[in-house]
Amino acid sequence: MSILYKIPGLFAQDMAIDLGTANTLVYVKGRGVILSEPSVVAYHVKDGVKKVLAVGEDAKLMLGRTPGSIEAIRPMREGVIADFDTAEAMIKHFIRKVHKRSSFSKPKIIVCVPHGATPVEKRAIRQSVLSAGARRAGLIAEPIAAAIGAGMPITDPTGNMVVDIGGGTTEVAVLSLGDIVYARSVRVGGDRMDEAIINYLRRQQNLLVGESTAERVKTSIGTARMPDDGRGSSMQIRGRDLLNGVPKETEISQAQVAEALAEPVQAICEAVMTALEATPPDLAADIVDRGVMLTGGGALLGDLDLALREQTGLAVSIADDSLNCVALGTGKALEFEKQLRHAIDYDS
Repeated sequence: MSILYKIPGLFAQDMAIDLGTANTLVYVKGRGVILSEPSVVAYHVKDGVKKVLAVGEDAKLMLGRTPGSIEAIRPMREGVIADFDTAEAMIKHFIRKVHKRSSFSKPKIIVCVPHGATPVEKRAIRQSVLSAGARRAGLIAEPIAAAIGAGMPITDPTGNMVVDIGGGTTEVAVLSLGDIVYARSVRVGGDRMDEAIINYLRRQQNLLVGESTAERVKTSIGTARMPDDGRGSSMQIRGRDLLNGVPKETEISQAQVAEALAEPVQAICEAVMTALEATPPDLAADIVDRGVMLTGGGALLGDLDLALREQTGLAVSIADDSLNCVALGTGKALEFEKQLRHAIDYDS
């Protein structure tokens, strides 16, 4: 290895990136998670030439509100890169934001990828990270990162089940001895829940709302189970009346949100049931003892743990810092690289 290859590493702070469909989190070695921003890039388009206008929080505010000359793009779809150039610009921006030093520094970066990602999708993520300025790019499977971040003893010879519900995908995995015994990735997550709320309001109330309104409904009064009183709390929302085309304000209750979210919630429950059926009996016995751990932003949906408990009969718990679990786990893989090197892929 030449000295020139080593030199940029001397000035670099190695980092771990949770490149999520909804949010991107950056963990810096020795410092923890220091950046969490929406995975959105806004471009100014003039004479066919694109120029980055905003990234992250500022760009998210523009979603659904842009004039013709500005484009707001989410480069990640279902946990993988859908727009290569935009993803590269976004990663470059976040690396620069974290690395306030010279552009000479080239960090080593570990990125988590969905278990179901194809070799082509993995190569796209690795290439984007290298093009954005990394000297080396490693990949770690999302369920392993989520389990490490949740503090599960995955290196023990016992079965651990983790359900990571992100923006684009839900990863269900059974882990033992530091690796995946069984994993299933279903393309259902926070985005699908937002879509379900938009479609429900369009069908039932002839009201068209945007993604940001649907997300606000989900985070404010979203629930996976019908409220005990049959209605639950409610909130005011605004959108466009599809019958006469004018803006309109209406009320939506928790019971209506539960009805809207029934399909994505059922898809998550079915993925967990399928995983349990495919689990070897000894590991299944361990899962009965230990229960199921929920991680990811989707785990914060009201009563989702109770809905899963009713379906599976198992104890279901939510990780302490479920939103940051994957980023923390990817960061720990960076800190304890020697012990976890079997889980990090630097080659493909």
